[in-house]
Amino acid sequence: MTRKAPRHAEAERNDQALLEAAKKVLAVDGAHASVAAIAAHAGVGIASLYRRYRSKDELFQHLCSLSLDQWIQAAENGLEHDDPWEGLAHYIGACVEFSGGSLGPLAGTIAVTDEMAAKFTRSDELMRELVDRAHQAGVLRPDAGTMDISLLIEQLGKSPLIDQLDRQGRTDLIDAARNARRRTIAIALDGLRSGHPRLPGAQPASALLTGRWEHTPEDPAKSSGQR
Repeated sequence: MTRKAPRHAEAERNDQALLEAAKKVLAVDGAHASVAAIAAHAGVGIASLYRRYRSKDELFQHLCSLSLDQWIQAAENGLEHDDPWEGLAHYIGACVEFSGGSLGPLAGTIAVTDEMAAKFTRSDELMRELVDRAHQAGVLRPDAGTMDISLLIEQLGKSPLIDQLDRQGRTDLIDAARNARRRTIAIALDGLRSGHPRLPGAQPASALLTGRWEHTPEDPAKSSGQR
């Protein structure tokens, strides 16, 4: 196996630290999250960030691309399960664990790059394969679709209690909070199984999530101080 150069390995570690930091900072500050706050949370120097990324937008676009890689990996791992339900459950659990959808506050604030679009398409294709397989096996309720699952993941990926305890330094309660979260996820997953009463209304359209990523470029004069 080829070993990565030290500088490349360090860049990858910094990327992952920045991605995790961005998720936490965005959960609190939303789209107003600053690069300085994310860098500080990740333990990465702000100067080194701006040597690598030309702007705040470029950094956030890269982090979105990394997040999409996580979605793709979770779906590919789910499809490796022979059991359709176990595969879908693995996918949902993995996406919740890495807080899938936590970069949602960036929607509409940055342009979607070609790389982001291609990865989103791939992620969507894999997810549809997981859902179609579960439907065909009769284990996923027929009135639940990919959008229902995407929205569920985004909601379950948020953990206000764990975040609050983390900020308070209450390490004595973190394990109990994580166990409670796992129970909540299990309850939600059970609601996706076939045999339940029909869900209210129609399945959400994909535009409900994708539409929020439509981006109108800002006036350069207004965005010049965004660093």
